[in-house]
Amino acid sequence: MLRTRLTRGACNGARPESGQSTVEFALLLPLLFTMFVLLFQVALVGRDQMLVVHAARDGAREASVTASPARIQAAVQRTLPGASVRVLRRGRPGEPVEVEVTYLARTDLPAVGTLLPDLTLHARAVMRVEQ
Repeated sequence: MLRTRLTRGACNGARPESGQSTVEFALLLPLLFTMFVLLFQVALVGRDQMLVVHAARDGAREASVTASPARIQAAVQRTLPGASVRVLRRGRPGEPVEVEVTYLARTDLPAVGTLLPDLTLHARAVMRVEQ
């Protein structure tokens, strides 16, 4: 009779470890979510860095055809609003012009925004002066 009770309980799937995987998943879920959001934040910073590089290139292109700081700033702002630009050097036609763009990338996603500081991104571009 003891043997039938044990077998009947085993056939119903009532094992002492039946909820263990659920508890382990519940304990790991916040860690997995945090890792996913951190990966997403790194992707956003990578996107911002590419935009900074493109803004520097656009600023250098504008600086190669004009010496107007307002037009150079406008060219950078079209590509990346909120960025600041500096013309490091500008020579005569045929000589190089060098532009540096700086941008503050905010890291404000939930769960990881407090763990990561805001990053200041920089990029430089050099082109020949045309006019």
